[in-house]
Amino acid sequence: MSRLDALRLAARRSPPLAGAWAVLAVGGGAIAFAWALELIAGLVPCSLCLTQRIPYYVALPLAAAVVAGGWLRLPSGLLRAGAALVALAMLAATGIAAYHAGVEWGWWPGPADCSGGAIKPLGSVADLMTQMQTTKVVRCDEPALVVLGLSLAGWNALLSLALAAVAAWGVASRGALKDAG
Repeated sequence: MSRLDALRLAARRSPPLAGAWAVLAVGGGAIAFAWALELIAGLVPCSLCLTQRIPYYVALPLAAAVVAGGWLRLPSGLLRAGAALVALAMLAATGIAAYHAGVEWGWWPGPADCSGGAIKPLGSVADLMTQMQTTKVVRCDEPALVVLGLSLAGWNALLSLALAAVAAWGVASRGALKDAG
């Protein structure tokens, strides 16, 4: 049996490994989509949009480590601990995305640097005028794209919550859990 076949079998028998695969695939797709919107479609992200990516940048390498741990046939307790960290990172992503969606819906104010008030007087009036003319603030309280009534932040909140649930299922599930080998 090849290592890849062993990994597929382990994913079926190990909920932490299966959850990590799901987070790796779907979360990786979400980040790729965000980068495509930015680099290909020209949709400039606000500071909260960029902040929403940080938990993904933590969760994806952790999920890859859990998958690699399955490949190396590490003990299930170690895989479970890794999946727990992935779940926590995705919960953080959920919180940030929900906060951003709330800012967009006007439920609470957003940070001053992307909801207005980003220009700060520095030096002379001429410097202030130059800053006002050259500063482009991408507002956090105005959704750049709305799909089926939800902004990208709203969709990210739902996706992150689902990924956190999948990773948490991998931690909590007893099933046929054995060492990944």
